[in-house]
Amino acid sequence: MPEIVVRFNDKVIERVVTEKKRISIGRTRDNDIVLENRGVSRKHAQIEFNGEAAVVIDNESLNGTFVNSRRVSEEMLRDDDVITIGKYALEFHNDVAKPDPVSELDGTMVLKTKQQKQLVDNDRIERQIVSRVGGSVLMGLENSDLSQFRLDKEVTTIGRAKFVHIKARGFLVSGIQAKIVKEDQEYILVNLGRKGKTRLNGEITERAQLKNGDIVQIGKSTYRFIEER
Repeated sequence: MPEIVVRFNDKVIERVVTEKKRISIGRTRDNDIVLENRGVSRKHAQIEFNGEAAVVIDNESLNGTFVNSRRVSEEMLRDDDVITIGKYALEFHNDVAKPDPVSELDGTMVLKTKQQKQLVDNDRIERQIVSRVGGSVLMGLENSDLSQFRLDKEVTTIGRAKFVHIKARGFLVSGIQAKIVKEDQEYILVNLGRKGKTRLNGEITERAQLKNGDIVQIGKSTYRFIEER
């Protein structure tokens, strides 16, 4: 059964395991998941289930619904996706064991927090990058010789060797330290070189699926994954 873990300020406040075909998310008490914050609309969003598939749908909310930092109107959910609504983070797990500051529509306060502004700004910039480049992108952040690299190959290699697609810095980085494999519409980060020199969001990894906004660190080089969705 699917599970939604609701977090506020990194603290778990609720775990929802459901067999329902649809769950509603919003500020008022008649929702299945109640998020008590004026930045959340009364009927903010819903998640619909059809077999193993789950789709989150934004109900034209004032402040928007984000999946992995990308603003969405309707989005198919994948295991471990993070839905951001107002100041709340809702982690989705596919299967577990059993004009004024107030909107005229529903009294929702317009969020003007730094976090909300950053989400909206990042979403706009990322959409512009993906549109201009024409696909998913690995963007160089620190100690990188590239600004944006389009991930249009079946396999993209990263390391110190002259023949790799993306050069990474670091004395102990292997010639081919890692690769990004495109499998259907998914991107998989795989470590090929020295252990501990491939990290995803700060954690050492050997193999992991990339999600929009993930931070990839190869040796001393840092990149951000921007997904075309």
